[in-house]
Amino acid sequence: MSVAPHLRLPPPDRVLSSRTGWTRAHWEATADRMLDALVPYATPGFAQYRLPGRNSWSGVVSDGLEGFARSFLLAAFRIAGAGGAADPALTERYAAGLAAGTDRDGKEAWPALTDCSQQMVEAASIAVALHETRPWIWDRLDARVQERVVDWFSGFVGGRTWDNNWRLFQVVSEQFLASVGAPHSRRDIESGLDRIEDWYRGDGWYTDGDGRNFDYYIGWAMHLYPLLWSRIASDDGGRTAVYRERLSRFLEDYPHFFGADGAPVHQGRSLTYRFAALAPVWMGALADCTPLAPGLTRRLASGTLRHFVEQGVPDERGLLPLGWYGTFLPATQPYSGPASPYWASKGFLGLLLPADHPVWTERELPLPIEESDTCTALPAPGWLLQGTRHDGIVRLINHGSDHQPPQGEDADPAEGAEDPHYTKLAYSTATAPEAAPHAVARAVDNHLALLSPHGTPSRRGRIHPLRCEDRIAASWYAARFPGDEHRYRVETTSVLHGPWELRVHRIEAPEGVSVREGGHAVAHAETPAALTGRGWALSRTDDGLSSAVIALYGWGEDTDAGTAEVARDVQSNAFGPRSAIPYLRLDRHPGGRSTHVSLVVLSRDTIHPQALRDAVSVRAGAGHAAVSLAFLDGTTIEV
Repeated sequence: MSVAPHLRLPPPDRVLSSRTGWTRAHWEATADRMLDALVPYATPGFAQYRLPGRNSWSGVVSDGLEGFARSFLLAAFRIAGAGGAADPALTERYAAGLAAGTDRDGKEAWPALTDCSQQMVEAASIAVALHETRPWIWDRLDARVQERVVDWFSGFVGGRTWDNNWRLFQVVSEQFLASVGAPHSRRDIESGLDRIEDWYRGDGWYTDGDGRNFDYYIGWAMHLYPLLWSRIASDDGGRTAVYRERLSRFLEDYPHFFGADGAPVHQGRSLTYRFAALAPVWMGALADCTPLAPGLTRRLASGTLRHFVEQGVPDERGLLPLGWYGTFLPATQPYSGPASPYWASKGFLGLLLPADHPVWTERELPLPIEESDTCTALPAPGWLLQGTRHDGIVRLINHGSDHQPPQGEDADPAEGAEDPHYTKLAYSTATAPEAAPHAVARAVDNHLALLSPHGTPSRRGRIHPLRCEDRIAASWYAARFPGDEHRYRVETTSVLHGPWELRVHRIEAPEGVSVREGGHAVAHAETPAALTGRGWALSRTDDGLSSAVIALYGWGEDTDAGTAEVARDVQSNAFGPRSAIPYLRLDRHPGGRSTHVSLVVLSRDTIHPQALRDAVSVRAGAGHAAVSLAFLDGTTIEV
């Protein structure tokens, strides 16, 4: 049952959409509610939408422009998708806003486009929206307003952007200038498109700028804007075919990021954009390059949007708050303002497809996780995706994405340069990393840490990938402590077997430190239960989600040197106000090299830790050179 009755959605259609009940009419109703809810927060001339919430570091005027630009994307998809037959007031509002925002002497004037300014991001949304609504808005603007719009966009020409996905904002905006016969720089456009070639890593994967920056920006920026550019460009120079081929390859694996309930894996920055993660799915259909069947495209997209609606997004005001479900600022960035979540508008790109397109008319098909257990290796980002049909959860095992600035191959960042949305060993569709500052400092969940005698945990800042294939992935990081210049190698190999993740850690450590490993953090409105035994710890939420970590080897599990406990916290997790993390700890490391093996479980099943401990036997070779894992089904894996 929906917990957002204020949306007033149409009845579900269980014939066309047997799994979600959603049709195009549900998408239109959701879009209309979101757009109508913004009106009370508009400035008199509709050039800015000043929404409630924490301001960004760019200031209130920039935030107001952001509200206009990002919601204009949603309005454009609604208007163009209806062939101009949407509510006339919607078209009038955004036409009026363009006139007021580009009036330099007016009270609602937008900030000028200057180098690396937030306005560059928002200009790209306006450019896309103007192109898609050209017959209904741009072509009907007064010539003087058109001139002012062009004058505002001209700040892009020859300008400097940040050297990442921002290069594409300049590409799209200047291509719009070219499309209306305005001065522009062909060099800006070509150099921006050439630059993203340096970031392509194969198999459909880009990194967002230099380094190993893998997250949803790959889909909602790196794949999206080149194909939006090609919709504007009259001559693509043959680039579109390349972009279509890359997106097609990316989409082959992309459905594996979504749980049976529609939730995307919770990893990376700007997660407050939520269902913007659907942008590449819709673009695949729009650019006629998707490998996904029409019924699967709609099942994936409708399932995700419905998931957020059922979690109260948009909220009772019809707004998108800063957070994942409700407001949760630790999961946002300093550049996030109250209107930032409206990049979620990209998730409505499918409205540009006509109502008689097969994506809207063919019957829904199941997601991969609804048909069988899945395991997908993604060598480019260094990830394994593990999905279990019985509980619908997808887990992402991370041995490659760290969002660190590029440095030498063996260089490591300064102490504490760590982002919990990138550096954890695992993420999932049912959990989030602990993100409040105090929780980040403790660094318990999904992390293997060396603890100094003062309790300071080592940081998994830069990840060095070693292997990613089939059901095995591995990496290492350099552990450091304050006042100690030595770097201690911490190497982890993850082995997937059925619904389990087994972690084999080989570490170097100074004498006297402790070794600690945490499992997934589970969160809920009520305090999760905590259970412990010799060599295992488990936490469970009221709705049956359980997280456990079980010592298999090297944790002092049969001595007093080993500890298994559950750490609790409040207001530190995007999934609920009360969270809990099971963890293992080995005290007083003798110094030198050691091997540790653990079993990590996240499930909606009932977990029996001791039985699981008995289900795997571990044999470690001399000198920590090899570890053999033997399972009750006869499988043996050498690490």
